[in-house]
Amino acid sequence: MERICLFPGTFDPITLGHVDVIHRAAPLFDKLIVGVGINASKQPMFTVEQRTTWISEIFKDDPRISVVGYEGLTVDYCKRIGASFILRGIRYISDFEYEKAIADMNRMLVPEIETIFLTCSPIYSTISSTLVRDVIRNGGNSRMFLPEQVKF
Repeated sequence: MERICLFPGTFDPITLGHVDVIHRAAPLFDKLIVGVGINASKQPMFTVEQRTTWISEIFKDDPRISVVGYEGLTVDYCKRIGASFILRGIRYISDFEYEKAIADMNRMLVPEIETIFLTCSPIYSTISSTLVRDVIRNGGNSRMFLPEQVKF
Protein backbone atom coordinates (compact mmCIF):
# COMPACT_ATOMS: atom_id res chain seq x y z
CA MET A 1 0.00 0.00 0.00
CA GLU A 2 1.33 3.40 -0.99
CA ARG A 3 1.99 5.82 1.89
CA ILE A 4 0.35 9.09 0.79
CA CYS A 5 0.47 12.14 3.04
CA LEU A 6 -1.26 15.51 2.76
CA PHE A 7 0.46 18.57 4.24
CA PRO A 8 -2.40 21.09 4.39
CA GLY A 9 -2.00 24.80 5.00
CA THR A 10 -2.51 28.22 3.53
CA PHE A 11 1.21 28.76 2.76
CA ASP A 12 0.52 32.48 2.37
CA PRO A 13 3.41 32.67 1.63
CA ILE A 14 5.40 29.45 1.95
CA THR A 15 8.33 30.08 4.31
CA LEU A 16 11.69 28.45 4.92
CA GLY A 17 10.08 26.74 7.93
CA HIS A 18 7.51 25.06 5.66
CA VAL A 19 10.23 24.04 3.23
CA ASP A 20 12.26 22.53 6.09
CA VAL A 21 9.31 20.43 7.27
CA ILE A 22 8.51 19.26 3.72
CA HIS A 23 12.12 18.25 2.97
CA ARG A 24 12.38 16.33 6.23
CA ALA A 25 8.99 14.63 5.85
CA ALA A 26 9.31 13.60 2.19
CA PRO A 27 11.47 10.50 2.88
CA LEU A 28 8.81 9.18 5.27
CA PHE A 29 6.17 8.78 2.55
CA ASP A 30 5.82 7.53 -1.01
CA LYS A 31 3.95 10.71 -1.93
CA LEU A 32 3.75 14.01 -0.07
CA ILE A 33 1.05 16.33 -1.37
CA VAL A 34 1.21 19.95 -0.27
CA GLY A 35 -2.42 21.05 -0.08
CA VAL A 36 -3.01 24.77 -0.36
CA GLY A 37 -6.28 25.17 1.47
CA ILE A 38 -8.87 27.58 0.12
CA ASN A 39 -10.67 29.16 3.05
CA ALA A 40 -13.52 31.51 2.20
CA SER A 41 -13.26 33.23 5.60
CA LYS A 42 -9.61 34.25 5.05
CA GLN A 43 -8.34 37.00 2.78
CA PRO A 44 -4.95 35.74 1.56
CA MET A 45 -2.22 38.09 0.43
CA PHE A 46 -1.30 35.83 -2.50
CA THR A 47 -3.58 33.89 -4.85
CA VAL A 48 -3.86 30.11 -4.69
CA GLU A 49 -2.34 29.99 -8.18
CA GLN A 50 0.68 32.02 -7.04
CA ARG A 51 1.20 29.89 -3.95
CA THR A 52 0.90 26.60 -5.85
CA THR A 53 3.29 27.90 -8.53
CA TRP A 54 5.91 28.77 -5.90
CA ILE A 55 5.59 25.38 -4.21
CA SER A 56 5.77 23.54 -7.54
CA GLU A 57 8.92 25.44 -8.45
CA ILE A 58 10.58 24.82 -5.07
CA PHE A 59 10.03 21.05 -5.23
CA LYS A 60 10.19 20.49 -9.00
CA ASP A 61 13.16 18.13 -8.67
CA ASP A 62 11.51 15.78 -6.15
CA PRO A 63 8.94 13.49 -7.82
CA ARG A 64 7.55 12.47 -4.41
CA ILE A 65 6.28 16.00 -3.74
CA SER A 66 3.33 17.63 -5.51
CA VAL A 67 1.02 20.55 -4.78
CA VAL A 68 -2.73 21.09 -5.15
CA GLY A 69 -5.30 23.65 -4.12
CA TYR A 70 -8.33 22.24 -2.33
CA GLU A 71 -11.51 23.31 -0.53
CA GLY A 72 -13.56 21.73 2.21
CA LEU A 73 -12.66 19.39 5.03
CA THR A 74 -9.10 18.17 4.96
CA VAL A 75 -10.11 14.60 5.84
CA ASP A 76 -12.59 14.56 2.94
CA TYR A 77 -9.82 15.64 0.58
CA CYS A 78 -7.54 12.96 2.06
CA LYS A 79 -10.16 10.32 1.24
CA ARG A 80 -10.45 11.65 -2.32
CA ILE A 81 -6.71 11.37 -2.97
CA GLY A 82 -6.12 8.19 -0.96
CA ALA A 83 -4.01 9.87 1.74
CA SER A 84 -3.74 7.95 5.01
CA PHE A 85 -1.66 10.64 6.73
CA ILE A 86 -1.92 14.35 7.48
CA LEU A 87 1.32 16.17 8.23
CA ARG A 88 1.41 19.16 10.55
CA GLY A 89 4.42 21.26 11.47
CA ILE A 90 4.93 22.34 15.06
CA ARG A 91 7.00 25.37 16.08
CA TYR A 92 6.01 25.87 19.73
CA ILE A 93 4.02 24.04 22.40
CA SER A 94 1.11 26.41 21.73
CA ASP A 95 1.04 25.11 18.13
CA PHE A 96 0.72 21.57 19.49
CA GLU A 97 -2.34 22.38 21.60
CA TYR A 98 -4.16 23.86 18.61
CA GLU A 99 -3.00 21.15 16.19
CA LYS A 100 -3.91 18.34 18.60
CA ALA A 101 -7.49 19.63 18.81
CA ILE A 102 -7.74 19.55 15.02
CA ALA A 103 -6.12 16.10 14.85
CA ASP A 104 -8.57 14.77 17.44
CA MET A 105 -11.53 16.16 15.50
CA ASN A 106 -10.18 14.67 12.26
CA ARG A 107 -9.70 11.31 13.98
CA MET A 108 -13.32 11.36 15.15
CA LEU A 109 -14.47 12.14 11.60
CA VAL A 110 -12.22 9.61 9.81
CA PRO A 111 -10.40 7.29 12.27
CA GLU A 112 -8.23 5.65 9.60
CA ILE A 113 -6.39 8.90 8.76
CA GLU A 114 -3.45 9.50 11.09
CA THR A 115 -2.00 12.93 11.85
CA ILE A 116 1.80 13.13 12.04
CA PHE A 117 3.45 16.05 13.85
CA LEU A 118 6.94 17.13 12.85
CA THR A 119 8.75 19.86 14.73
CA CYS A 120 10.54 22.45 12.66
CA SER A 121 14.24 22.97 12.92
CA PRO A 122 15.08 25.48 15.69
CA ILE A 123 16.50 27.99 13.21
CA TYR A 124 13.01 28.38 11.68
CA SER A 125 10.86 28.25 14.82
CA THR A 126 10.15 31.99 14.88
CA ILE A 127 9.12 32.23 11.23
CA SER A 128 5.40 32.27 10.49
CA SER A 129 3.50 33.29 7.38
CA THR A 130 1.53 35.78 9.48
CA LEU A 131 4.68 37.58 10.63
CA VAL A 132 6.20 37.46 7.14
CA ARG A 133 3.05 39.04 5.68
CA ASP A 134 3.35 41.84 8.27
CA VAL A 135 6.96 42.45 7.22
CA ILE A 136 5.91 42.53 3.53
CA ARG A 137 2.93 44.86 4.16
CA ASN A 138 5.15 47.28 6.03
CA GLY A 139 7.91 47.35 3.42
CA GLY A 140 10.47 45.32 5.36
CA ASN A 141 12.96 42.87 3.91
CA SER A 142 11.33 39.41 4.03
CA ARG A 143 13.97 37.63 1.88
CA MET A 144 15.65 35.91 4.85
CA PHE A 145 12.39 34.11 5.70
CA LEU A 146 11.39 32.95 2.21
CA PRO A 147 12.68 30.49 -0.38
CA GLU A 148 14.38 32.19 -3.33
CA GLN A 149 11.53 31.08 -5.63
CA VAL A 150 9.04 33.30 -3.75
CA LYS A 151 9.12 36.53 -5.71
CA PHE A 152 6.42 39.18 -5.70
